[in-house]
Amino acid sequence: MDHQTIKPTGCCDPFNPEPWQEKEITWDNKIFVKDHVTSFFHIPLNMGAKIIKNIELIEDAGAKAPYQLMLTDEKSLWGSDIYIDVLKEVPGAKMATISGTFLTKVFEGPYQNVGKWAKEMEEYIKSKGKELKKIYFSYTTCPKCAKKYGKNYVVLFAQIA
Repeated sequence: MDHQTIKPTGCCDPFNPEPWQEKEITWDNKIFVKDHVTSFFHIPLNMGAKIIKNIELIEDAGAKAPYQLMLTDEKSLWGSDIYIDVLKEVPGAKMATISGTFLTKVFEGPYQNVGKWAKEMEEYIKSKGKELKKIYFSYTTCPKCAKKYGKNYVVLFAQIA
């Protein structure tokens, strides 16, 4: 499906995987709003509420980035940290920065494949002769929008040593 012909849902923007497929990105203190999501066996329980709260703070501060990148650090079975890309400090929000070099790879399919994708990403990093430090997941749409768009893209950002 051509990215240009997809009608936006009004919730999540349509995602174009091409700019993110197998890229190398370097960030130097890239600024994000950070929050914590409670999970049950990696299934987020309050992600929607956290995103809505933070997006309101970001919009009120005039800090929304042109492309609303959100990274997830799947820290444990019971919770993850989310990082939402912003242009500047956001009053009332917890701020964080991320620095490093990252290799990206786009995957498509049901969320249950995340473990398989992480293993594929590890192999991809090894094939490039690099050492993996950490993986962040970028869920590009909510489940309802993924269903409407007919594609569920997830971008893995592998921080390399």
